[in-house]
Amino acid sequence: MSYKTSVSGEMDAQRPHVVCVPLPAQGHINPMLKLAKLLHLSGFCITFVHTRFNFDRLVKSCGPNTLKGLQDFRFETISDGLAPENERGILDLPELCTTMPVEGLRSFRDLIAKLVCSSSDAPPVTCIVSDGVMGFTLKVAQEFNIPEFMLFTPSACGMLGYLNFEELQKRGYFPLKDEKNLFDGYLETGVEWIPAMRGVRLKDLPTFFRTTNSSDTMFCYNIESVNNAVKAKGVILNTFEDLEAEVLDAIRTKYPHLYPIGPLQMLLKRFSNSDNNQVGSIDLSLWKEDAECLKWLDKRDQRSVVYVNFGSLIIMTAKQLREFAWGLANSKYHFLWVIRPNLVDGGAEVISNDEFVTETAQRGLILEWCPQEKVLGHPSIGGFLTHCGWNSTLESVCEGVPMACWPFFAEQQTNCFYACNKWWVGMEIESDVNREQVERLVRELIGGQKGNEMRNKALKWKQKAEAATSLGGSSYNNYNSLVLQLKDVNKTLGHN
Repeated sequence: MSYKTSVSGEMDAQRPHVVCVPLPAQGHINPMLKLAKLLHLSGFCITFVHTRFNFDRLVKSCGPNTLKGLQDFRFETISDGLAPENERGILDLPELCTTMPVEGLRSFRDLIAKLVCSSSDAPPVTCIVSDGVMGFTLKVAQEFNIPEFMLFTPSACGMLGYLNFEELQKRGYFPLKDEKNLFDGYLETGVEWIPAMRGVRLKDLPTFFRTTNSSDTMFCYNIESVNNAVKAKGVILNTFEDLEAEVLDAIRTKYPHLYPIGPLQMLLKRFSNSDNNQVGSIDLSLWKEDAECLKWLDKRDQRSVVYVNFGSLIIMTAKQLREFAWGLANSKYHFLWVIRPNLVDGGAEVISNDEFVTETAQRGLILEWCPQEKVLGHPSIGGFLTHCGWNSTLESVCEGVPMACWPFFAEQQTNCFYACNKWWVGMEIESDVNREQVERLVRELIGGQKGNEMRNKALKWKQKAEAATSLGGSSYNNYNSLVLQLKDVNKTLGHN
């Protein structure tokens, strides 16, 4: 379905029209939305594609007006192929990766056919910008002779990990010989054969190789995705040259048309102005955000609060939640903790325990979701306890906030390794978490010498990120090159 506000006059048929297709998960929607807003500011008409399931969730969390869109920034839907009762959680990812290439392909083909129809009131589709793991869109782009660019949402170091999955297979590291390899020290094996990732061990690579199944869905899907991207006109990454220079150079051997244009949130601020408030205010959060927490933060001292959020997909046991809870409580520091409704079974019982509530009554605030970028930018935040998803990691770097890292899956382990051993802005929490370690790291993060050193390092990375996204910076120039390429594509197709 298409939603738009009534605007006098018709859209300029000569405007370039980009169709943006994120993977239907919060961590993928966020960077794609920022890129879509940037392209809109650069003169493009945007069609932003959700799955029908997520569209309904967004209406529920943000209200129907959010998705009415504008005359030149519209929303459309496709099917993900999953049953309505499917919760679309982390355990459902393999099934999603099976159904999307079938049902997603079919419904996306129908959508593009509708958009290119002569009776459509939108300009002709001149380009598709797809999430790198939504490779089925490339088949449709080729059918309709529409150029496609791909946005990969991992870090460059995470991306390079995926690019070496086939090499893992060739060298016999995949599949694992025995499930005990997960616990017997085997994953400590060094990966010296990736020169641009010196010091990395098997345990630091994206986790999808950790299986004894040679036909594992997620492992094979990621190989297919990175290989498929060579057919695209260009690959876009949400990172910047100074942060991941060596890794980016290695990736360019696979994708010569590479556009590192991050941090996207900083770049978007550079290009925003007072005339684009309607598009700028579009929010696509799958959970209702509690902005009242900002008032709570206003009452806390500068750099005195640890912010805790494990992202939109991670699940944990009640025991793990209990250890984090008492580690935070025993640290005696203030904390703002996001606990999604589906984070853990029995989570409410853990955090509603009378003893825990009494201990943290004056120091803790627990909520279901929040405006994370605003929270990390608040002066009272002194540290971030995070799963090391790339959005969270980069947002933390952008605000000069040091991290305590508890990676869970995918390339979060790679991000954690780089944050702790290359960028020096993080400390890792062991996967088998215990309250004593959490207490110790939180105290170090907020009030310790190492925490202060990491904060100073994070502030230096923040300055480099600001430089990269400023006029003449690497990301600023890469973005302008991307826009020129997209507009050249538009001319080639005869729309100008």
